[in-house]
Amino acid sequence: MTSQVPDPLDQLTIDDVRAAQARIEGAVVRTPMLKSQTLSDIAGAEIWLKFENLQFTAAYKERGALNALLLLSEERRARGVIAASAGNHSQGLSYHGTRLGVPVTIVMPKTTPAVKVMQTESVGGNVVLEGQTFDEAYAHARALEQERGLTFVHPFDDPDVAAGAGTVALEMLEEKPDLDCLVVPIGGGGLMSGMSTVARALNPDMSVVGVEAALFPSMHHALTGEPMPEGGDTLAEGIAVKEPGKFTRAIIEKRVDEILLVGEPELESAVALLLQIEKTVVEGAGAAGLAAVLANKSKFAGKKVGLPLCGGNIDSRLLATVLLRNLAREGRLARLRIALKDQPGALHKVVSLFERHNVNIIEVYHQRVFTKLPAKGLITDIECEARNKSQVDALIADMRGAGYDVHPVELA
Repeated sequence: MTSQVPDPLDQLTIDDVRAAQARIEGAVVRTPMLKSQTLSDIAGAEIWLKFENLQFTAAYKERGALNALLLLSEERRARGVIAASAGNHSQGLSYHGTRLGVPVTIVMPKTTPAVKVMQTESVGGNVVLEGQTFDEAYAHARALEQERGLTFVHPFDDPDVAAGAGTVALEMLEEKPDLDCLVVPIGGGGLMSGMSTVARALNPDMSVVGVEAALFPSMHHALTGEPMPEGGDTLAEGIAVKEPGKFTRAIIEKRVDEILLVGEPELESAVALLLQIEKTVVEGAGAAGLAAVLANKSKFAGKKVGLPLCGGNIDSRLLATVLLRNLAREGRLARLRIALKDQPGALHKVVSLFERHNVNIIEVYHQRVFTKLPAKGLITDIECEARNKSQVDALIADMRGAGYDVHPVELA
C-alpha cells in the first residue's frame, strides 16, 4: 500500500489562517491599514497600505515564525529551533523564540553584513556564520538540525509559516472587505501563499497579483517554464530568491492570477515615494507592490488596491542613496559637465549663470588630467539642485547660448 502525498491546497486553508490569527493575537502588532490619497491620485487607483513595517522587528515575518513556534510540542521547544536566514525571518524567529524561552540558532553566510548579525543577536538569536553563500549556510543549518536534534523553521516553504503570514490578508479584508485587488511581493512565496488563500476563500472574484524583482523572477519563471535567472544586485534583497518553495509554488499556481516583474528604477522610486508622501521607511521588497502598480497603471485603474508594506529594514546609507537618485531622476538634482578654459575668472562666469536661474550649486569638481581637451582646458562637473527639470533645462539652454559645451550626466 502506497502512502498518498498530501495536496498542498489541503495543507493551507482559510481555517488554518484563522487559527493562526487566534494563536498569535496580542503577540504581534495589528498594524494599521490606511488609504493614501496622494498615492491614489498618482496611481489612478484607490491605494490602501498595510503597514507591516511597524511590527517590532519591522517585518511581517514575525507572524509566520510565531505561529510555527506555538505549534511545536514542549519537547521540541525545549530542544530549540534553527533556521538559515540573513533577513527578516531571522529576527522574527529570534525575537519570539527568546520571548517564549525557545533557544534559537540562526545560520548566516560569512558574507552577511555585520548590521544584520547584530540585529539578530540583539533580539536573542545565536548566530552561526558558515559558508560564503546562502546555499552553504542552509546546508550547514540542516546538518546542525540533525546533529543537535533541533527543529528547522523554514522562512517560507512551510504551511504553518504561510498560515501565519496569511493573517496579513485576514486583517486587511476585515477592515476593507470590498478591495478589488491584492498586490503582494513574492520571494519564496510564503506571504503570497497565505494571502492568496484568504483572498480566494473570502472573495473568489478578487484579483490576486504577485510581484517579483526583474532580477529574481524565480516564481514567475518556475510557473511559465522559462529558464531560471542568474540574479543580480537588487534593492529588493528580501525577495531575491533563486529557487522558490515547492509547497508555495503549488499554492501560487492555483490561487494567484499573475506575477508582474519590476525593475530597479521602479523599486527605487516606490521606496522614495513612500518616504516622501507617507513618511514611512520601507525596504525594497516592501515597496515592490507599489512599484508594480505605478508601472502598470492601466491594469489597476479605478480599482481598490491593497498593498502590504511587508518590511522596513533598509540600511540608512542605502536609503539615502535611493532618495538622492530619485531626486536626480525627477530633475531636482543634476550634475552638469562643462568644458572650460583653465584661466582666472572662467568658473566665476559660469557660476553667474547658475545665480541668474536661481539654481543652487552643491559641489564643484575639476578635472585637468583625464580629459581629451587641450592642456589649457579643463572639465568641470557641477552638482546642483533646482525646483524641477524645467529649471535645469533652461539653465543648460542659456549656457549653450553663451557658447559653453555643457552636458547633463545621466544616471546609469
